[in-house]
Amino acid sequence: MIRLPSDFTEEMQQMLGDDYPAFLQSYEDKVKKGLRLNRKKISPDAWKQIDPFACTPVPWIDNGFFYGADASPSRHPYYYAGLYYLQEASAMTPANRIPIAPDSKVLDLCSAPGGKATEILSRLSGDGLLVANDISATRAKGLLKNIELFGGTRAIVTSADPDSLAAVFSGYFDRILVDAPCSGEGMFRKNPGMVADWETYGPAYYAQMQRSILPAACAMLKPGGILMYSTCTFSAVEDEENVEWLLREFPELSLMEIQPYEGFMQGLTQETKPCVRIFPHKMPGEGHFMAMFQKDGGRETAAPAAKPKKRGGDKSLKLLEKSDFFSFMERCGLTDFCPENLSVINGYVSYFKDAPALPEKMHILRKGLLLGQMKNNKFAPSQALAMALDPGKYANVLGLDLQDERVLRYLKGETIQAETDSGYALVCVDGFPLGWAKAEGSRLKNKYLPGWRLQPALHDR
Repeated sequence: MIRLPSDFTEEMQQMLGDDYPAFLQSYEDKVKKGLRLNRKKISPDAWKQIDPFACTPVPWIDNGFFYGADASPSRHPYYYAGLYYLQEASAMTPANRIPIAPDSKVLDLCSAPGGKATEILSRLSGDGLLVANDISATRAKGLLKNIELFGGTRAIVTSADPDSLAAVFSGYFDRILVDAPCSGEGMFRKNPGMVADWETYGPAYYAQMQRSILPAACAMLKPGGILMYSTCTFSAVEDEENVEWLLREFPELSLMEIQPYEGFMQGLTQETKPCVRIFPHKMPGEGHFMAMFQKDGGRETAAPAAKPKKRGGDKSLKLLEKSDFFSFMERCGLTDFCPENLSVINGYVSYFKDAPALPEKMHILRKGLLLGQMKNNKFAPSQALAMALDPGKYANVLGLDLQDERVLRYLKGETIQAETDSGYALVCVDGFPLGWAKAEGSRLKNKYLPGWRLQPALHDR
């Protein structure tokens, strides 16, 4: 049995009443592990045809599945193909329930490690935009990897404090998700180490942190826009009390109903009844809290007015014209390259159509899709480009079956043998891109990104 703090158990007993014994008993149950499919790459029906983990659906998440305790999805080639994100079921809910149109402008304010950002990004297309932010630069790097693994192209990844973002994006976003740092009571069963953090800091500490974040989020929401506030804690101090505080401080906000499901529980007070609580004794998840608000009236802001200095400029673009860059892009089926949509910084070439202007001082890890790098007037495509490509539009594909031993050898960074056209080959497993290799005769030099490679299992080391 997990050691639970006495203050926590007393609060939960008072909160749940007759349900408390069932809640306490849930800590004896095994954690149900989940994965969420990448909507851009595979549908639930298609997944069922290739599912290697004997998955069962998460009933309230249309692209969510539970997998068995003996499965190792983080070491499977389909993981490296970006087909799914590993996430427990209740944590899938906020990004699933916030209504997003394909052309929405969305902010995921506390985004790392990327579970909610990747779901949001998979629902955007065309003119849609995701700004995925995390104040920790280290965590933001992990966020960027997950976005690129999913094949994201319409994302800006930043590491900034909320007030700095609000100064640029006032009244700009259609949708904002704040999955706030919290005391993590819903993580005790999955990660017992969270108990020590709770005893050191506790709900009151995190409630103040959450109240320092939420005003900036409100300032960045356009009139008519929707804000989803969520936590993975059960504490009323961080949940209902923050909701009531937000409604008092920002009267232009009103609570919205969230699409229901059997097992969802309401907020604890009359004012917060539209909120949703997920408890582990009611549903097969660790626990979550959600409150969804809509902003009334006022004037919306068009696009960020700040204009960065030119970096790279016409000279760099002319270098692209003299290289094999544009011919390579044609081989990828990508031809819509107006100069204003291309950025060349220190040889790295990125693409983002109709990107908002951002101040140079902002810490931006990625703006759009990193296409690759110029080296000695030659273009080397990026791992991010490989993950975003449609293999049917690229001329030189090495298609490998899942059972082919070359799949794992490639993911480990080894050279493999195959007959392909000369130049860069797009290596795929069961039709899904993994990365690049460069043909030298029948020998394919591995170009898989070193930081992404499949590492030996602990028992193999």
